[in-house]
Amino acid sequence: MGLIQRRFDQLHWPQAQEAAQRPGATLVWPFGALEQHGPHLPLATDALFADRLLDDVLSQLDPGLPIWRLPTQAVGFSPEHLDFPGTLSLPPQILINTIESLGSQIADQGFRRLVLFNAHGGQIALLQVAARQLRSLRPQLAVLPCFLWSGVAGLEAWIPGEELATGLHAGLAETSLMLHLKPEAVGPERPQDGILRGHHPATPPQGWSLENAAPTAWLTSDLSSSGVIGDSRNASAACGEALHSRLVDHWVELFSNLMASAWPPTHSLRN
Repeated sequence: MGLIQRRFDQLHWPQAQEAAQRPGATLVWPFGALEQHGPHLPLATDALFADRLLDDVLSQLDPGLPIWRLPTQAVGFSPEHLDFPGTLSLPPQILINTIESLGSQIADQGFRRLVLFNAHGGQIALLQVAARQLRSLRPQLAVLPCFLWSGVAGLEAWIPGEELATGLHAGLAETSLMLHLKPEAVGPERPQDGILRGHHPATPPQGWSLENAAPTAWLTSDLSSSGVIGDSRNASAACGEALHSRLVDHWVELFSNLMASAWPPTHSLRN
């Protein structure tokens, strides 16, 4: 099965019908965003990452597996970036309703699993809420919301610890990955901004954090004048190639494990 056959939108309707009836039939829905990524990365950065990485992962799976991808959802939930021109953000209920509606149709056609393959950190929690809502509407459908960068081992070999923990947006990792995937889209600037060192006025109170334990709902303009949260100065295509390899290996393993499983449960323990 070539990559074009992995694209659900390229199937003919009899092929789509047949696909949905295969045991373990799975659809993957990539999610990005349309938001500022500093003065050097394109607005579509997250959408491009979700789209390209998913294609690379699917190309390495067993061609006989019943798994297909949907078109990328390129506009997401990005209110934290609205102070910067170019950002467009959907209301949260619109995104939840869209996932509920299309996910219900996917389940009704016979598909067993829907993976929400997300590359925008600002909508992790929202997609988790939407996934639970959809599962309650269609219990026969497994819904798996995941984040591109979560749980990937080996990143610390290329990203320093402080940057790995606090380089949240358009820093070393994202700039390097874009230099590998689409270097012509990267501008000449290499900002370092939004780094909570010393007496930065946006440093959360002791015991609180931006995205770890006891988080606070931050806006990018609280932290950064450039839109960057992190340090992109040492970004390189070589670093991006290494990150790409680790990301692909991680998700190939997870998708292979999913496709080899019987998930979701077919009987409720309650009944």
